[in-house]
Amino acid sequence: MREDEVSNVSETTYSKMVGDFVNDAKKLVENTWDWSALRTVKTISTVDGTYVYAITDSKDTYKDLTVVNDTDNIFMEYRPQSWFEEQYFINTPAEGSPQYYTYDSLDSNGDTQISVYPKPDAVYSIRINAVIRNDDLVNNTDNLVIPSAPVIHLAIAMLARERGETGGTSTPEYFAIADKYLSDAVALDAQKVPDQTVWYTP
Repeated sequence: MREDEVSNVSETTYSKMVGDFVNDAKKLVENTWDWSALRTVKTISTVDGTYVYAITDSKDTYKDLTVVNDTDNIFMEYRPQSWFEEQYFINTPAEGSPQYYTYDSLDSNGDTQISVYPKPDAVYSIRINAVIRNDDLVNNTDNLVIPSAPVIHLAIAMLARERGETGGTSTPEYFAIADKYLSDAVALDAQKVPDQTVWYTP
């Protein structure tokens, strides 16, 4: 962008703006695909009589891929909140090994919560395979875990749009280049989980 190089992301007003565009690009790229670098396993240990649990450090960027009752070796099934309200507040709730789950807003730390049913009557291990997007990049030492090329080129495209034509590559061309880097990165990452790129009609 023909600006002087800086040694700190917050050194100048312009470098701060560049950082904002980089974070905007990061969010867009992160939300495009369930990147393998963002996949993690969270484990919840239930408590007798408690059916709402926070998923630690999940924030509001959480997406589950599978939820498993690891104690009884069963895949838990999602049910809507209205179904849970019927079981817990209209009917007499059953107690036992959890088989179903739903989302239950955020806790005081801003982490995603889930409810399980039946109401646990003992300690059960719930294993959640999840995708959790990262916080914004803030410090010089912060690392980008998703592919960097799509983020860099999308940020450049955004900066070119803000700055105007650069005398060489046009803004639409920058966005086209960024899209190409993104599609290539998704294709490379998706081949690790080919079953998740196929849609089946029931």
